[in-house]
Amino acid sequence: MQALLHIAVVLMQLALLLALSPFVVGLIRKVKARLQCRRGASLFQPYADLAKLFQKQPVISSTTSWIFTAAPYIVFASTVAAGLLVPVFVSHTPLNFAGNIIALVYMLALGTFFLILAGLDAGSAFGGMGSSREAIVATLAEPAMMLSILAIALTAGSTNLSTIVHQSALMEGALVPPAHLMALAALFIVTLAETGRVPVDNPATHLELTMIHEAMLLEYSGRYLALMEWAAGIKLVVFLTLIVNVFAPWGIATSLSPAAITVGLLVYLVKVSALAVVIGVIESMFAKLRLFRVPEMLGAAFILALLALVFFYTLKG
Repeated sequence: MQALLHIAVVLMQLALLLALSPFVVGLIRKVKARLQCRRGASLFQPYADLAKLFQKQPVISSTTSWIFTAAPYIVFASTVAAGLLVPVFVSHTPLNFAGNIIALVYMLALGTFFLILAGLDAGSAFGGMGSSREAIVATLAEPAMMLSILAIALTAGSTNLSTIVHQSALMEGALVPPAHLMALAALFIVTLAETGRVPVDNPATHLELTMIHEAMLLEYSGRYLALMEWAAGIKLVVFLTLIVNVFAPWGIATSLSPAAITVGLLVYLVKVSALAVVIGVIESMFAKLRLFRVPEMLGAAFILALLALVFFYTLKG
């Protein structure tokens, strides 16, 4: 019976990640439209876009190799696998034995690696430009991401995300406020960078000189483009889940009882939606940074995460 319950939780988490990601993208777009005094598209427009793309026949350049056609499936599968390692509405995920924060970072890095290869494989100037920029962003963002979560892991005494979230939800050994806030700020900056949001990148533009993520997708169409866009939305949800559950795990289910799961699911939806609204407000208030300013921003995130560790050890001693 317990094994069946664990399987049900895994399937629920998988279905939630797949279904919620287009809604979060649509919510951010809706918030931006309202702040710009526009009506904007429906919250469910991303679902219609994905359905339309899946029905279209992809057009593949004759100069591409197997990497170009395999990359969408690898990027999508690695992003979904990373999402299953993160506690969503239950603190103890059934797949927590499969890895810790290091495995999570490397699963996301695997998708980024093949995305970069796909941009280069097409042989277009824009794809190569976007791939080189994405490599720089990923190289600078991943250490800051790992350090920011490690600052919380020190208190829990484990790098396992389920253990970290569970102990934080039970209010066991919470971090001191300075370290907590610095790690949170670092992870939020990394989220904007890794998911291609303003001020690092703008997913709503196709200006040649400013594209990063979109430049690597210019050669994709049909179901391949749908998988890439869907994977990008899932990656955004994964990062938002990390923020709300690692740093604010209030309401998450600490047991597998139906009542606890129901409350945890509702609270999770509210927290992720609220954070999506915050991202929409930020994208409406700030302009995109010039490219050479992006490393400075990610460097600041790394310094904040490092200072969180320093504050933890200093105040602990």
